Amino acid sequence: MQRPSRIAVLYNTDYDAEAKLAGIDVSSVEASARSIASALSDNGYRIELVGVHGLDVFDVLAKIRASAPDLVFNLCESMEGDARNEPTFAGLLDLYGIPYTGADLLGLASCLHKQRTKDILIARGISTPPYRCLETTAQLADPSLEALDYPWFLKLAHEDASVGITEENHVTSAAALRARTQAMFDEFHQPVIAERYVEGREINVTLIGNGDTLRMLPLHEIDFAEMPKDRPRIVSYAAKWDETHVDYVGTKPVPLRDASPALIAAVEAIARAAHAAVGLRDYGRVDLRVDADGTPWVIDVNPNCDISPDAGVARSALVAGLSYAQLIDLITISAWRRIRG
Repeated sequence: MQRPSRIAVLYNTDYDAEAKLAGIDVSSVEASARSIASALSDNGYRIELVGVHGLDVFDVLAKIRASAPDLVFNLCESMEGDARNEPTFAGLLDLYGIPYTGADLLGLASCLHKQRTKDILIARGISTPPYRCLETTAQLADPSLEALDYPWFLKLAHEDASVGITEENHVTSAAALRARTQAMFDEFHQPVIAERYVEGREINVTLIGNGDTLRMLPLHEIDFAEMPKDRPRIVSYAAKWDETHVDYVGTKPVPLRDASPALIAAVEAIARAAHAAVGLRDYGRVDLRVDADGTPWVIDVNPNCDISPDAGVARSALVAGLSYAQLIDLITISAWRRIRG
């Protein structure tokens, strides 16, 4: 099959102000896009790097239509400072008939509204922890919260990258759940997902391709061995972004070790099922926790997951013998085959 020749690498810049307030090094966003563009260039593609900032979206679309690349490598994760607008841009690309990598509007929206992800998984019979979607302070007065089988875990309904997650999100009582949820309401102004906490191994599954070409990169897990015993075994915001924090030291991603063939088969099967259920395309990641009985539970599904050179997907690819350039080419060709039929 003929390969695409010209590729526009599209990334968003519209949340920079918000990210700076949150202490995130926003230069990494552009750096990631440039790394992907460089890898594509190394693979022989002609590259155009395009940044989109909020309401200039239609100017950017006009520019892309005028340059008519064979493919857009879509790294747009936000519009107008809100991750919930990510699916909108994919929908606009579809509206204008512009081919692009990664999940479509429906797939992105299904995953960016985590209560919808949970409902889809439950409807498909895919094991995911029982949950409550808490949207208002009034819901916190519900007496049924007292009867939950604690501990439970809290996360924001419309965020990724562990935004809003601290050790306090691991709650062991209704009082703790109410207090932490209210604090998250006040700080982030969005719903909170409360789900039963699964004690056990946390496994990350990266999937590349579509249909019959879907493949999994080597499984990885979080090594909590260096986590102090008085802290919950979770991946907090600090674990991802603060190299000086105890959680960063205590959550090392490593290749999956000492896993039985039965566990590996179960993890791979549920990851494939989750991939199909929410409509991932070209690449994505499914995160699971494995309980004491060996049952994997899906805790998150990530469309268009981080594929920068130092991210988990690249580490998994390296274990599979793929260079970074080969990983990016594999994603590109997967998208191209899907588009070309």
